[in-house]
Amino acid sequence: MASMISGTAGADDGPGGAGGLAAAAAGPAATPAIPVSAGALIFDQAGQLLILRPTYKSGWTIPGGVMEDDGETPWQACRREVAEECGIEVTGGRLVCMDFRSPRPGRRGGIRYLFDCGPVGDEVLAAIVVQPEEISEHRLAPLPEALELLRRPIRRRVRAACRGRGLVYLEDGRPVPGVGTD
Repeated sequence: MASMISGTAGADDGPGGAGGLAAAAAGPAATPAIPVSAGALIFDQAGQLLILRPTYKSGWTIPGGVMEDDGETPWQACRREVAEECGIEVTGGRLVCMDFRSPRPGRRGGIRYLFDCGPVGDEVLAAIVVQPEEISEHRLAPLPEALELLRRPIRRRVRAACRGRGLVYLEDGRPVPGVGTD
């Protein structure tokens, strides 16, 4: 598979968590505004996953973040966030996971998209420049190690997406009985 990322450009849920709002249509106050975010699976040629340590929360995450409320699409949000956080220009990807997170006290919930952006070359990885306000460090880790380091909600999405069964639909990070996406 050809690389779907090119060299220099340039959050999981950015500062403030799952904040960004999908553009809500003008209408009654009951129309929900659902936070949406998009993340990227970026691997090296050996299959190690690129993970990031955010400055604004504990644990590790993958590149990505919230969708802007100006009509940005999930794919555009993924590309923008990867460029901002790592300086990598994503040029192609494949949607591998959608996860609906239910609202709970203190957490707004929302929809999370995950794109597999393919393996990249050493020259792209060597040119990573992290956004220091949001990212303190980055590393490549074999998938089992990365899964141990990732925050729980992201870990579930990444694990489900990497099982290689096509597009996966989750609710709160778990498969939904009777819902197939094959």
